[in-house]
Amino acid sequence: MPAPDELTVLIGDLVALSHRLTRLAAAATGSTESPAVWRTLSVLRDHGPLRLGELAKASRVSQPTMTKLVHTLHERDWIRRIADRDDARAWLISIDPRGRAALDAWREELAGRLAPMFADLDADELAALTHSTDIIRERIERADAAAAAKGAVA
Repeated sequence: MPAPDELTVLIGDLVALSHRLTRLAAAATGSTESPAVWRTLSVLRDHGPLRLGELAKASRVSQPTMTKLVHTLHERDWIRRIADRDDARAWLISIDPRGRAALDAWREELAGRLAPMFADLDADELAALTHSTDIIRERIERADAAAAAKGAVA
């Protein structure tokens, strides 16, 4: 088991490299789409329908920015507004199947652009990445479940 400071450095490196990898992939596509669009659709895919304020918080943008994003996504038919059963004055935002398809296509394009960088991995390296991905996914799912139990979105 790594020392706490080693683990902190490792996690910091992982987060920083993940951000760099995402930026590299996005640049490779040449897309001018705002990353907030894909982040917002991902949040809706992962967490289900949310109120505008919850969605803004989870997507890490201001509420006015989220209002604009929701307007844009609604115009594209990538999201749906659903009446909130708990508050007739409020709306929930959910991902539409067309938004899910757009997000899936974006993820496929990103992965396709990065695949050549990793094409020379040997079997052990590929197994290590697969195992690491499984560990990270499990920890994120655990954090999501803990946040849901507290009534929050992680």
